[in-house]
Amino acid sequence: MIVVTGATGNLGTLVVEGLIEQVPAQEIAVVVRDAAKAARLGERGVEVRQADYDDPASLTGAFREGEKVLLISGSEVGRRVPQHKAVVDAAKDAKVALLAYTSVLGGPAADFELAREHQLTERYIIDSGLPYTLLRNGWYHEVYTGAIGQAVAAGGLLTSAAEGARVASAARADYAAAAVAVLTGEGHENAEYELSGDEAWTFEEYAAELSRRLGKEIPVNRVPAEKHREILLGAGVPDTFAPILVGIDEAISRGFLAVQTGDLARLIGRPTTPIADAIARAVDQA
Repeated sequence: MIVVTGATGNLGTLVVEGLIEQVPAQEIAVVVRDAAKAARLGERGVEVRQADYDDPASLTGAFREGEKVLLISGSEVGRRVPQHKAVVDAAKDAKVALLAYTSVLGGPAADFELAREHQLTERYIIDSGLPYTLLRNGWYHEVYTGAIGQAVAAGGLLTSAAEGARVASAARADYAAAAVAVLTGEGHENAEYELSGDEAWTFEEYAAELSRRLGKEIPVNRVPAEKHREILLGAGVPDTFAPILVGIDEAISRGFLAVQTGDLARLIGRPTTPIADAIARAVDQA
């Protein structure tokens, strides 16, 4: 049995759909907080198990001996370490065959705040003694294509990243396909994959492609880090999260999200999705 936690989220949904294309639905289980959201998966033959990262007791029995488990990292920054530890503990108690985890590009080397919880989780997984796979995901295209409307409304693409800094992002579907490859394949025990796109683009290149697709000029609005933080706070971003977003742009300036290893393309057996294709899709769907 292959088990996916957080299976009704953006990434989890794609992983489960990818698994259904590869293995019978009866060989897939999902662990979700709200079983109602997974009802349609249940109708297709997927086993639905209800549990909550914040409730360790609910995770008892969520996994079975010999299963392959994908722990999709929680979305609540600041709470993820205890949440992840609860899942790891339950997986260890169940004696699962493999625990895969969606981490962050660079792993221990990443020096920005958003990476910290991933680093602590990685260490906990390794120390657990479970066979593991670390899927160190880079930045998603959707981080930027999902904010096209904001960029248009604001009259430009806001960033505090340095001019010329590059981002080797990939589509969410690419990262999902990598998880599927690990969960359905063999030989991934105790492996660490640095996953990123085949292309590393600059904000100027992104803005130029977006402008071409929209038929209107969308410039890059580059501001100092402190000004960036003030703008985010003014737009309603929580004061605990705004510095994290600014920290990511600082990390981009230092090249931490431009790393290209080819691991992602090798795992999925094809080139990663170009940023231009993601922009075109987002504009068409707007």
